[in-house]
Amino acid sequence: MDRMIYVAMNGAKHTMERQAAVSNNLANASTTGFRASMSAFRALPVIGPGSGTRAFVVDTTGSADLRPGPVTETGRPLDVALKGEGWMAVQGPDGREAYTRAGDLQITGAGQLQTREGWNVIGEAGPITVPPNSEVTIGGDGTVSAIPTDGVPNAVNILGRIKLVNPPEKDLQHSDDGLFRLPGGAVAPADANVQLAAGALEGSNVSVVESLVEMITHARHYETQVKLIQNAENNARQWSQILNMAA
Repeated sequence: MDRMIYVAMNGAKHTMERQAAVSNNLANASTTGFRASMSAFRALPVIGPGSGTRAFVVDTTGSADLRPGPVTETGRPLDVALKGEGWMAVQGPDGREAYTRAGDLQITGAGQLQTREGWNVIGEAGPITVPPNSEVTIGGDGTVSAIPTDGVPNAVNILGRIKLVNPPEKDLQHSDDGLFRLPGGAVAPADANVQLAAGALEGSNVSVVESLVEMITHARHYETQVKLIQNAENNARQWSQILNMAA
């Protein structure tokens, strides 16, 4: 009975956490470049006197589904999609290099080339800045060019080249901010084989149908765990009544 309570209690707790992760995936089903979060659980015994029958459920290392999402043509000059494998380097909220496949770029009032979420796009020489009154184009190799709209006609200025990388997928760690990083703050080298498709966006790889089915499954698992706890409580109450009658 004691073991049942601990297993059911921890199972219910982590089922709720998994349900939250699935809900987050579903909420980002239309987010550009989003990668679905994945999680797994394992049981561990409790070490200590009188704890031999108890077990806890713990999370394993979080991961993400790295399957590609659908690519849609937009025709917008600042939209880019990665062709095949690869990542685009951006400056994360901690100021360090991180990686994303969200290619819906924008230019801030200060001229910074950023993702829609506000992360600065990193070039091979640092963040890329766009001069005012310029039309921007992005080449397949990540080269960012600008043509002045108020200067010399057809004067093309090379502003930089977006850093494109392709580190081993097994080394990438999915962060809570949706970005990917290498362990220990390591930086991936630029890979000339990674290419961009201009005027296109890669969508989320979240399957709405699969996520809804998963939510229903987790809800049923949670109900089962709660019923086990209730059964353990009823068994304990009946056992107490039997002991009182025997006394």
